[in-house]
Amino acid sequence: MEAFKLMRELKANFEQESIYLPREKGLILLESNLENDKQISARCRDAKVEDLWSLTSFFGYSTQTFVQAVNLLDRFLAMMKIQPKHLSCITISCLHMAAKVVEEECNISSTHDLIRISQCKFTISDLNRMENIISEKLNFKCKAVTALTFLHLYHEVTLLHTSERKDSVSLDKLEAQLKACLCRIVFSKAKPSVLALSLLAQEIEAIQSVDMLEIALCVQRHLKIADRELLYWRELVAKCMADYSSPECSKPDNKKLVWIVSRRTAQNLHSSYYSVPELPTIPEGGWDESGSEDSCEDMSWGEDSLGSDTDGPCISQAYKGPTSSPLHHTTREPPHPRVTKSTELRCNKLNKDC
Repeated sequence: MEAFKLMRELKANFEQESIYLPREKGLILLESNLENDKQISARCRDAKVEDLWSLTSFFGYSTQTFVQAVNLLDRFLAMMKIQPKHLSCITISCLHMAAKVVEEECNISSTHDLIRISQCKFTISDLNRMENIISEKLNFKCKAVTALTFLHLYHEVTLLHTSERKDSVSLDKLEAQLKACLCRIVFSKAKPSVLALSLLAQEIEAIQSVDMLEIALCVQRHLKIADRELLYWRELVAKCMADYSSPECSKPDNKKLVWIVSRRTAQNLHSSYYSVPELPTIPEGGWDESGSEDSCEDMSWGEDSLGSDTDGPCISQAYKGPTSSPLHHTTREPPHPRVTKSTELRCNKLNKDC
């Protein structure tokens, strides 16, 4: 029963995936564009998707938010002729739109924080206006059927038919591989069902599981995916994974956000490092008024009343002169002996009253 439900859900998503595909002619035009100030190239698009990956990790968004944002971005770029100066606003708008669809409301970052962290030169009103434009051009179809949708369904099917847990593939690893593929515009032309099955088949081949291979073949026959089409995208996925695992490749997930600040801001940041305020040394020892005369005599200003060595130098070390550390520059000298005398008089009076 569970397997039948999953297969029916796979079929339903397979029939709807073509609605959310970017226009292939628009993607081909992006690939043919040269890098200049008048048109967006494929390399410029890939760089913005890598920024999306970094921002998704920074704000703690899920993989689904990232995949949805990339889908919105590709569909809009393949439909409209965009100038490079507007690309940053479009990218952040797609991320915010995807977060509102996928994430819980309490986890969605504010537009102010999103603009400030991304360091883009536009206002909140610009972002809201761009979101409305994207929604209208995409016919308000923001929640798309993506490769991640099929990847989750494929993974559930394999778990349902796998006898041993050790033969199952890692969903986190498959999601990471999918994000790496989406950073290249060529995979935007692939059908989500085929791209997800290519990733699954690649991982099954790595673990060499016969049972899992039979399941993948069963899913391929159920969705009527041609062998030639699957083999073509499997080869591209294998090449992408090989390039991504090389040390020369920059990993967007591990990429640090670079803060660009002005000279005045940099000076203010340097001046914000204040030294530790100088405080007088407070002894840890104390005395008990209800104690005997011997207990009063035990109270002294020696080394034992100032804590262990780990708490700092004892008071007797102050006679050796100032230390090199600024924290011990204001070390007080021992109090006058009259403090000890007054303490003894107080103790004697207590003993007489007793």
